[in-house]
Amino acid sequence: MKNLAELLGSEADALLSHRCQTISQEALHLPGPDIVDRIYSASDRNVRVLGNLQRLIGNGRLGGTGYLSILPVDQGIEHSAGASFAPNPIYFDPENIVRLAIEGGCNAVASTYGVLGIVARKYAHKIPFIVKINHNEFLTYPNKFDQIMFGTVEQAYDMGAAAVGATIYFGSAESARQIVEVAEAFQRAHELGLATILWCYLRNSEFKKDKDYHVSADLTGQANHLGVTIQADIIKQKLPENNGGYNALKFGKTSPKVYDELTTDHPIDLCRYQVANCYMGRCGLINSGGASSGSGDLAEAVRTAVINKRAGGMGLISGRKAFQRPMAEGVQLLNSIQDVYLDAKVTVA
Repeated sequence: MKNLAELLGSEADALLSHRCQTISQEALHLPGPDIVDRIYSASDRNVRVLGNLQRLIGNGRLGGTGYLSILPVDQGIEHSAGASFAPNPIYFDPENIVRLAIEGGCNAVASTYGVLGIVARKYAHKIPFIVKINHNEFLTYPNKFDQIMFGTVEQAYDMGAAAVGATIYFGSAESARQIVEVAEAFQRAHELGLATILWCYLRNSEFKKDKDYHVSADLTGQANHLGVTIQADIIKQKLPENNGGYNALKFGKTSPKVYDELTTDHPIDLCRYQVANCYMGRCGLINSGGASSGSGDLAEAVRTAVINKRAGGMGLISGRKAFQRPMAEGVQLLNSIQDVYLDAKVTVA
């Protein structure tokens, strides 16, 4: 990997030297090798859930650090297989998705029932599976935005998965139904001993005003808080890009202290607020690697990892940046993300 400061460019000093003056790191429950014993074992999760959380944390290049690097590939449904895999058609074959996660040193691979099920007997014991149980089916015309269940938790359990993942479009007209469906699925997953990961995404056309408030710290933070309320063990969220969604949209309830004391405009402080809404880090925050933009993917992925780690997050989940390029380059990108979490000089701000 290039020098970290070189990859971060003009932001290097601001990102690597920043010290949070908002929510102190002493108030957080930070990732570490003992996180299952220190945090999750005090919860109501049963011993099988604790075992699967330990499987996730103990695997891959980041095994034993408490941090996670996950390869997610559900875009064949969410964006269409053509849009997702045409840049590198080898990934129409599910085995190559799992191979990329293994060769890339990931803690786990997250994908659909079909992708993981078709190769389960060959790979479920080699890398932890995270089965994505709902999706936004994107073939209906006109397109609609709604997460619907594609199978049962029992199917994920039967294929030897370590965890299930789901998405809720908070703020959408369908969110109430999705909250109930996912809460029930997560309860069943915990009964069977599976860990739970929630993609806490916002979705409402009115959330786009002068800025795209789908990625505002205050609104995504509240989505995280709803996610941990239905007992997601780990939260996946997009990196915040702005703040003030509540005030701009003039809805809901907030406090001036959120903006005057608990956040600043600094990206690490905005992400720190997301961590705070995950019960101060008791439930780990993993941020999204985002879409592939080509030559800038490596720098963008490393930047996101630095922000997440320094904010007190638990890791990164990066898909399109890794699989929409030759496998060797995808492995290199995943390793570069992991190097940030392995670098002792990149500390919590």
